[in-house]
Amino acid sequence: MSTVNSDALPLAGTLVAEFSHTIMGPSCGLVLADLGADVIRIEPAPAGDPTRTLPGFASGFFTFFNRNKQHLALDLKSAAGRAVAQRLIERADVLVENFAPETMQRLGLGYDDAARINPRLIYCSLKGFLSGPYEKRVALDEVVQMMGGLAYMTGPPGRPLRAGASVIDILGGTFGAVGILAALRERDRTGKGQLVESALFESVVYLMGTHMAAAAILNRSIPPFPARIGAWGIYDLFVTRDGVQIFVGVTTDRTWERFCAEFQRADLFADARLRTNTGRVDERDWLVPELAAMLAELDAADVTARCERAGIPFAPIGTPEDLLDDPHLLAGERLLPTRGPAGETIALPQLPLAMSGRSFGIRSQPSKLGENDAGVLRRLGYSDGEVAQLARDGVTLLNEETR
Repeated sequence: MSTVNSDALPLAGTLVAEFSHTIMGPSCGLVLADLGADVIRIEPAPAGDPTRTLPGFASGFFTFFNRNKQHLALDLKSAAGRAVAQRLIERADVLVENFAPETMQRLGLGYDDAARINPRLIYCSLKGFLSGPYEKRVALDEVVQMMGGLAYMTGPPGRPLRAGASVIDILGGTFGAVGILAALRERDRTGKGQLVESALFESVVYLMGTHMAAAAILNRSIPPFPARIGAWGIYDLFVTRDGVQIFVGVTTDRTWERFCAEFQRADLFADARLRTNTGRVDERDWLVPELAAMLAELDAADVTARCERAGIPFAPIGTPEDLLDDPHLLAGERLLPTRGPAGETIALPQLPLAMSGRSFGIRSQPSKLGENDAGVLRRLGYSDGEVAQLARDGVTLLNEETR
């Protein structure tokens, strides 16, 4: 496991109470934890977070979003459990929650309750919608992708298609982290905490901003990406002789010159119709098939080498499995050795950020259920006897094997 000096990280000394589930809240907590915050994540006792046992593509949720955190399984439906939560809130700098609307209020842990306990608290509420007619609706990443235009823009006409990752959950969580950082900076000046809110629907609408602007400027409907009128003459997938799909983008006239030189197509560069990007857009009907036939006679390694040599934007079509041993990620140590649910080691991406050349590694592994409970409770001032009693009462869990 990589070692990181916690005291040297930007958010060292910042205590975060994370009341969360699934992706949006845990992704916000992960950003803060990777930046050095002391994040204590609350899970429901006795079962723990449901993402610990989700099947299929969701089986990686818990492992990815829960490094660099301490965990506390807590029964928030009990008075004793809520008392533990209030003690944590009293000490925290930040609270993150993404439960269904009004859940925290019903538990007596809503913003007004928390602010009375700790007026300096930054309280981040992550929801489906900000204030307005939809605010009490329950949302999912897929729901807002459908209603916010992302699914429409991604799939072919008449076939809306969600993006291939939980992009809105993660974006909404990241915007929450941005708001928290701004609120902490403001607290440095005012000494006061505040409520920060981020939402799924508004996050997807933010992604749609350029398309909304285009629709207003052009005064017409914007077609989905697969049916769009491209802004560039060559911006396409091609298949090489060995059956590999490679995307190639020629977005400037200078790039076109280099492309023609590298692929020895002086005839195309001399064609007056193709001298400008606008001209190449107009000639796409014959130009793209011509280039497809040319690239189909070359192996992927040859196409890749030529594009890289000439500084032409290109990309072979990758898969998640490809990233596990990607040479660029491995060379930069940007994959962190992370403990999986069966104790296996999985290489997972670190925070995609560097500050003065410094990256953000792994300080602690995703915990086993109950592994951190006793230690967290002692940090909150509970005696060994009180810790044991809370466990006997089912308020918390104590995993004796991993304590």
